[in-house]
Order: sequence, then structure tokens, then C-alpha cells
Amino acid sequence: MLVVDDQELFRRGLTMLLAVETGIEVIGEAGDGIEGTNLATTAAPDVVLLDIRMPKRSGIEACLAIKEAVPSAKIIMLTVSDEEADLYEAVKSGASGYLLKDSSIEEVAQAVRVVADGQSLISPSMAVKLIDEFKQMSRPERDHVPGLRLTERELEVLRLVAKGMNNREIARQLFISENTVKNHVRNILEKLQLHSRMEAVMYAVKEKLLDLP
Repeated sequence: MLVVDDQELFRRGLTMLLAVETGIEVIGEAGDGIEGTNLATTAAPDVVLLDIRMPKRSGIEACLAIKEAVPSAKIIMLTVSDEEADLYEAVKSGASGYLLKDSSIEEVAQAVRVVADGQSLISPSMAVKLIDEFKQMSRPERDHVPGLRLTERELEVLRLVAKGMNNREIARQLFISENTVKNHVRNILEKLQLHSRMEAVMYAVKEKLLDLP
């Protein structure tokens, strides 16, 4: 994994702490968005921890560039605020997770493991923020593509994903295996031409698949 943050003490401290975590290998660190993008392009890390506000190239711009250069890379945005606008921009840029900088090292390490496993870090509180943000959006919706039809089970899984549930919680709720949930999520993203579970939340709200007040 790669750590990109312009605050040197924070970056180095985070790098050292993560380096001793089981199953996590830090392959490099960078102090700005351009350096981070270049390093990610050459090193092709599985996970990138990316500060949302940096000089030379913002975290959002770096996220877009890294996803274009290394599509398999999972991006976790780091920020000091949980402003809805930042969250929305992070989702649009292809981020798989969103962490506040005051998170514990255990939370950061767990987030790295979760996104490396192909899941998104979307807590129920973040899901609520996303839903509130998208409910207020008035931009034109994209046209429906008639061929994109989900099964009833896939719709069930999508609704639970949009509530912030992880694969294990969904499996318990629906009395199916985690592997089956993972397969459903993969099928949903493929059918809807989406790139992450967080984008699936956006879709669920836009298509009025959730019971919103």
C-alpha cells in the first residue's frame, strides 16, 4: 500500500504504524498529489491512502489520475472533515473509502484490509450523509438502459449495501453465505456498470430503490 499526505509528521507516523500491522506492507509514501500519482503509477499498489487536500494536485484529482493509471488500486480518502460535498466528490472520483484523520490506527488498518478485499468502507453514518446529499441533487438523471435489470435478490442486496452493511452483515440478514453476497455485489456492479459499492448507493437513491422520508 501507499500513503500520500502533505503533512510529513502525520504521513510518517501513519506509515510506521501501518508497517507493523499484520498483512499490511507499505511500499512507499509521497508528500503531494503529483508525486503520489507518479509513485502509484510505477508501484501499482493494491491500496492508496490519499489526503483529500494537498498542494500541486488535490486528493480528488490524484484519485482520478491513479484510478485511470492503475484501475485495480483501491483508494481511501483521508480528511479532517466529514463535509458531504467532500464525500460526494470522493465517491465520484472512484474512492472505495473515506476516513477522518482522527481515526484510530486500528480503524485505518481495518479500512485497508476491507478495501483490499474488494469491499467499500461506507459506514451507516456515511451512508446517511450520501443519501441526504443525493436527495437534494437536482441535476438531470441519466437515462434508463432497458437491459439493466436486477433480480429480486440482487435488489435486496443492493438495498442493504446502501444502508452501509458489509458482506458479513448482509449474509446474516439474508441467511446466505458471504461468498454468495460477494457474487451478488459483483453481478450488481457489472449489470449497472458501476465501479464501487459507494456508487451503488448513489444508484439506489437515484432510482428510488430505498424507502426515504
